[in-house]
Amino acid sequence: MTDFTYIVVGGGSAGCVLASRLSEDPTVRVCLVEAGKSDGGLAVRCPAGVAVMVPTRLHNWAFQTVPQAGLNGRCGYQPRGKVLGGSSAINAMVYMRGHRHDYDHWLALGNAGWGYEDVLPYFKRSENNETFANDFHGRGGPLNVAELRTDNPFPDHFIAAARQAGIAENADFNGAEQEGVGRYQVTQVGGERCSTARAYLGPARSRPNLAVVSDALATRLLLDGRRATGVQIIQGGVTRTLRASGEVLLSGGALQSPQLLMLSGIGPARALAGHGIAPVCDLAGVGQNLQDHIDYVMSYRSDCADLFGVAASAVTLAIARIRQYRNQRRGMFTTNFAEAGGFVKSDASQAIPDLQLHFVISLLEDHARKLTLGLGFSCHVCLLRPASRGEVTLASADPRAAPRIDPRYYADPSDLATMIRGFRLTRRILEMPALAPFRGAPLRHGGLETDSQIEATLRQRSDTIYHPAGTCRMGSDAMAVVDDRLCVRGVGGLRVVDASVMPTLVGGNTNAPVIMIAEKAADLVRGAARARGAGA
Repeated sequence: MTDFTYIVVGGGSAGCVLASRLSEDPTVRVCLVEAGKSDGGLAVRCPAGVAVMVPTRLHNWAFQTVPQAGLNGRCGYQPRGKVLGGSSAINAMVYMRGHRHDYDHWLALGNAGWGYEDVLPYFKRSENNETFANDFHGRGGPLNVAELRTDNPFPDHFIAAARQAGIAENADFNGAEQEGVGRYQVTQVGGERCSTARAYLGPARSRPNLAVVSDALATRLLLDGRRATGVQIIQGGVTRTLRASGEVLLSGGALQSPQLLMLSGIGPARALAGHGIAPVCDLAGVGQNLQDHIDYVMSYRSDCADLFGVAASAVTLAIARIRQYRNQRRGMFTTNFAEAGGFVKSDASQAIPDLQLHFVISLLEDHARKLTLGLGFSCHVCLLRPASRGEVTLASADPRAAPRIDPRYYADPSDLATMIRGFRLTRRILEMPALAPFRGAPLRHGGLETDSQIEATLRQRSDTIYHPAGTCRMGSDAMAVVDDRLCVRGVGGLRVVDASVMPTLVGGNTNAPVIMIAEKAADLVRGAARARGAGA
């Protein structure tokens, strides 16, 4: 088929949700287009496969930023999923929604229908929570949310250390209160990853009205005047045209959705003309407002066998752990590595937590792209609501080229000041007595005491924790790209549905919020279709 009612461009965290929900109506035809493969194999299914995929190009676009002045001229790393399920197929599976304040702030900015009470039903609709059944959680949804099955005691040592540092324990970060520390819930089912491809698309694949086109790169949107009518793709070296009679839904993510808009003539007219692209709709905000969680990792060596690493002692244990995973789907290979963490305030004046911690049961350096021998533990500290703003622009008019990504980390001095406080707080937790029996030498952060010393290591070693957002911002002002129905301003039949529509970055991991956005978008699309039918 080449003619559809809806075409969803991007088979990631949002795209799989949209394709599944929209194809529930047997009277419509839905096409899902994904540049990556249709099945990620064992690396995706086995949770510990995250350690193989994130640092490599396996199911991963593995983008780089431009040199960052705030990072001493270093290029940052930007892994993004390139497989059905998108980044939900390669991420650390932490199920986190963000803070109530984040969505109420979206509402206060003029985005009707996006306050916390508005979006909570969509979080609950998506969720099958194995642990919680209350006003904050759902049962029976496609996305399975579970406790980790690693049986690892080490996260409890971290939680005890945090309590010794005066931080309360929190059993449910997505409940009444976010602040505190605890074990993370994960998007897993039976000890395997539960990506959106598995959760949403798997049950829908047999529907005759759903076509899934993988290994297909979208090169441009097709426009009839100022209305989207389809998409051009390259698959197997052949250029194909797919047509949509209803809508085109762009779900390429915060880096690639603005790229495809600009390749199609939708974006800042002067910049597009500089690449030889004829502007169709002059939208200055496309690609602007890039926000990301800047992050620093603090590590200590250890000789505890409960930790994951490259050591002679670990090789013998690995054989037993592989057998345990194969037979029981339990144990070390069900780890997401970031097994515990929490939300803390950098100082008492903060109304809500402004830092997130991810406690990792291994040594970690440069996104695991640099091998560190031995065992150890690490803790990420990331800034939840950065003031710095960057952009995504075109590096080339060639759709096969990567976008030009410039987060401008630490461009706003307040971000660095908060991270210095975060560094000190994280170190204080990790040096509490509860971790003393397991704590060896610090890895690369020993002897740092003054603010200037801490600033120097932050600039040398900070990078993303993989949450880019905001580049097709929702709003009603001149720099907004979509309205509160996620429709692209000035272009008919076209919506953007992914993290790029977030006006401001949520205070937490972004996968669950993107799934929520897609659940709500499916209702918006179906509502618009009913309105068109009633008016016909």
